[in-house]
This record gives sequence, structure tokens and C-alpha cells, in this order.
Amino acid sequence: MQRPHWLALTAALNITLATVGWGQSENPAPRDPRSALFERVQRDDRNRDGKVTREEFQGPPRLFDRLDRDGDGELTSKDFVMPTRRDRPAMKTPDDVQIRRDVTFGQGGGRDLKMHLVLPKQPADKPLPCYVWIHGGGWMSGSKDGGVHQLTSIVRDGFVGATIEYRLSGEATFPAQIEDCKCAIRYLRAHAKEYNIDVDRIAVGGSSAGGHLAALLGTSAGVAELEGDGGWADQRSDVQAVVDLYGPTDLIQFVQTPGYESHARPSSPETRLLGGEVLKHLDAAKKANPITYVGANDPPFLILHGSNDRTVPPNQSEAIYKALQAAGVDSQLHLIEGAGHGGPEFGKPEIRAMQREFLLRTVGDKATP
Repeated sequence: MQRPHWLALTAALNITLATVGWGQSENPAPRDPRSALFERVQRDDRNRDGKVTREEFQGPPRLFDRLDRDGDGELTSKDFVMPTRRDRPAMKTPDDVQIRRDVTFGQGGGRDLKMHLVLPKQPADKPLPCYVWIHGGGWMSGSKDGGVHQLTSIVRDGFVGATIEYRLSGEATFPAQIEDCKCAIRYLRAHAKEYNIDVDRIAVGGSSAGGHLAALLGTSAGVAELEGDGGWADQRSDVQAVVDLYGPTDLIQFVQTPGYESHARPSSPETRLLGGEVLKHLDAAKKANPITYVGANDPPFLILHGSNDRTVPPNQSEAIYKALQAAGVDSQLHLIEGAGHGGPEFGKPEIRAMQREFLLRTVGDKATP
């Protein structure tokens, strides 16, 4: 579902804000409602880092989800700016790729599940590796649309790209999310000939909640209770490489980490994912933990995390890295000094190059047979 236009959204939210006593301005003079709302949000920025996390936000939790346009778990100025006409040409499909939008890949909760495919403009003469992107948003928000930008560059390097949706926690609790992701992988294998995909070279990546699901895809191959029944049961759902960007792993450790205890509350994203507070649903938390399934046959992992992440503690990436290393799995962990939960540090050329080289080495043309 697309988010409403900002002006319409702000008007629709006025009653809600007035009801909870949150966001009312004492100045009745006309002004840009987006600016007024952002000014109110900024007051919740306790550590003055220019970002308002879900924990800092003082408004209704559902309002946070609606304001977080890019689904990164933080409210910043970019969430309050609509694209101008000058910006819109940059959002067009690049000339050297083609996009097939809203391709139905399976069923979840009685409805269609969809993906966008990013394909080379010119057909290749041999099957290509595939890179599947999974969006973040605390399992509560976000969409597959932002993944197109994530995939364009690697498609130019000789990949097929897919950015997928999954049921959010407001619609269904875990394991619905991983079931949908596994269904997408099975669909791609079932349609490998149509999309020119090499079924033995499928990589997956994601950020935040998407990183968690990517990691879980990587470690849970063959775990029948996570497969679901969305379709293409004759296909396998294993992947051959994982890029995990600051994804949660061990939710029990997460919610007990000093400074992150708010994630144990009834309104937290983790609670909503599991259908109950983490420390009261230990079996569910273990089932959702990628570390539970780590084994020697897992694919290579590239794990990136900001050292100053105030949303997901770095110990989440450190924990899965330690488990992978103990199992002898090809894995790399890079803590980006000073970086938070996403942000500009992850867009630096050297960080993007690191991900590109990893994908080329593990499933791309540089991969060892």
C-alpha cells in the first residue's frame, strides 16, 4: 500500500494529533504543515543527533510508522520532504536496465505477494546470478520500492535483481515474514528460465529487519517449519551468499542490552513481530534467531554494522559473526566507526565497493566454481 501524499496525510492526522495532545501549535497562522510536524518531531530528539528513533518518539506508535517514509526506523528531515519536479527525472528507470513491477510470486495470508524485477536491458547469453533485496522497517513498515535503487548497480555487473515484499507484523506475526521470503526464492528458481537466472547463484541482502530476514534465509536452508505454503513447493529456498546490514539476530540478547531495554516493551517492533514480549516468548525468539540454525554448510556472509547504532546494538552482528566463524563459514564483519542505524556512512564508495566485491566473489563472475 502506498503512503498518502504528505498534504493529505497531514490533514488526516490533525484529528489524531489533537486527540492525543501531541503536535498542536500555539500559533494559528497558516504555515507548511510538513514543516510544523517536523518541528514537533525534532523536540523528541533527546541526544540531538538529528534523528528521532522509535524509542525517542513521543507520539502514537502507529503515527511513527506512517511518518517513517523510507522505513529505516528513524525520523529525519528527509522523511518530511516531497520530491520536487526537478527531482523526479532521477526516479525514472535507468536506460540500461528494465523493470518488471509487481510480479506476483506467491500467496501469503490469502493474498498475492509481489516483487519488482530489475533486469539487464540486453539479454545475456548465459544464466546470470540473482541478487534479492529485502527492505527494512522494523518488520512493521517499509516497502519493496526502495530496493530498485539498491539493485540497479549490481544488475549492471551482470546480475538479475529482485526486491520483494513480505507480510508486515501488523498483518501477521512470525514466521510469516520468512515464509514469504522463502517463497520468493522458490519462485525465482521455478521461473529461472524465464528470467535467465542461474539457480545455483542466488544471493540475498537486506537492511535492519531486512538484514535479519536475509541472515535467516542464509542459515535456515532445509528447515521445513519456516517454508510456509505460499507456492512452488517443488523448489528449494537456499541462497548462496548473504549481505546483512545491521540486522537483529538474537532478540533475547537484544532486549537485555543496556540502553536497548525499551525493545522488551509491549509496543516494540520485536514484540509485534513475535506476537508478544520477547522475554515472555523465548521459544518464538529462538525460532526467529538466525544463529539457531547456523551450520557448516551455510553460505558466505558479509555483515556490516554501525558502531554507534542506537536502534540495533552492534552485538547482534557480532553474535552471528562469532557463530558463523565457529562453524567454519566464510564470513566477514565490518563495524563502521561512528555510523548509526544506516545513514550516509553506508553510502560511501568504499562500503558499496565492499558489497559489490563480495557478491562478485561469491556468486558473480569472479566466483570459484
